[in-house]
Amino acid sequence: MSSSRIKTVLFDLDGTLADTAPDLAAALNSVLVNNGRESLPYETIRPVVSHGGQALIKLGFQLESDDPGFDPLRQELLDYYQQNIATHTCLFPGMDTILEIIENSGLNWGVVTNKPAWLTEPLMEALHLSQRAASIVSGDTLDERKPHPAPLLYACEQAGSKAKECLYVGDAERDIIAGNRAGMTTLVALFGYLDETDTPNKWNADAMIHTPEEILHWLLS
Repeated sequence: MSSSRIKTVLFDLDGTLADTAPDLAAALNSVLVNNGRESLPYETIRPVVSHGGQALIKLGFQLESDDPGFDPLRQELLDYYQQNIATHTCLFPGMDTILEIIENSGLNWGVVTNKPAWLTEPLMEALHLSQRAASIVSGDTLDERKPHPAPLLYACEQAGSKAKECLYVGDAERDIIAGNRAGMTTLVALFGYLDETDTPNKWNADAMIHTPEEILHWLLS
């Protein structure tokens, strides 16, 4: 394929654009300790971060979502996280340079995440990215969320590009499913929050990348 046709790069947020795991791990461990449990090692929490608050509570408390105690714990986690949303979070190494190159090349970029807007928007503000992004689509922006392609197509429309002119980068299978369904070029961010059970080689992405710098191959070659 000719990569020169890409006009917009869309990113998943957690585990692709930004390394949010330290703050989400701190939130889970705060809830665990507050409820008389032992905190978990960061290495145990990191692979689960991309799957959101529900998955973190399941990991920490070994509860299913229909348990009566589940929702209060999840809300406690989200409240802590909202108040400490960018204490340790930063862009992945090299990502800021990639964003600058995209912008300086006359292209644009955006974010499509399943994170709710009340968390996405303050995080993007804290990272000083809100005004730079051509589109920010959260998990509750539309009725559908990834792996449905609608959020990606909506972001593409906001950015002024056609789906075939968009590249989507994500670290979860639902990201690649959504991007493929939308008719975009898709890249798996192997530097993100994959766990040992993930099989990214079977997700049918156009490529797998180990660093943000590898995105450039799809833009400038």
